[in-house]
Amino acid sequence: MRCPFCQHPETDVLDTRKLSDGEMIRRRRKCRACTRRFTTYERVETVSLTVVKKDGKREPYDREKLMRGVHTACYRRPIAAPQIEQLVNDVESAIMAIAAQEISSKVIGDEVMRRLRELDDVAYIRFASVYRSFADIGKLREAMDELLENP
Repeated sequence: MRCPFCQHPETDVLDTRKLSDGEMIRRRRKCRACTRRFTTYERVETVSLTVVKKDGKREPYDREKLMRGVHTACYRRPIAAPQIEQLVNDVESAIMAIAAQEISSKVIGDEVMRRLRELDDVAYIRFASVYRSFADIGKLREAMDELLENP
């Protein structure tokens, strides 16, 4: 691993830890030349997955796009960053378990909504309002009534 500070090609691993139930590995490293320390993260590269959008367009699966959507829904809510990371990891695991090269955006959205509903009601409604494209306040009210009826 190349040092990000001095670009020296050799570093030593000081500490290794598994994160997210073994989904990711965090390594603490030290440069042999400048002796500065830094952290790297390793994650298994996922199989190329194509998302089929509502309008039929196809685009590559993008974890960061999913993460941004969940972060936006959870904005200013009492939800810790590790909880959001775990939610995205769980959604990703669920869609990868389907073992298909193409997956509908509806499947991904439904999986996110199911997990957000368990995590936070306000984040759930925020995500649902964008995901379901509520055209008017009546549709939003229906979603809120459904949430209140089935806690």
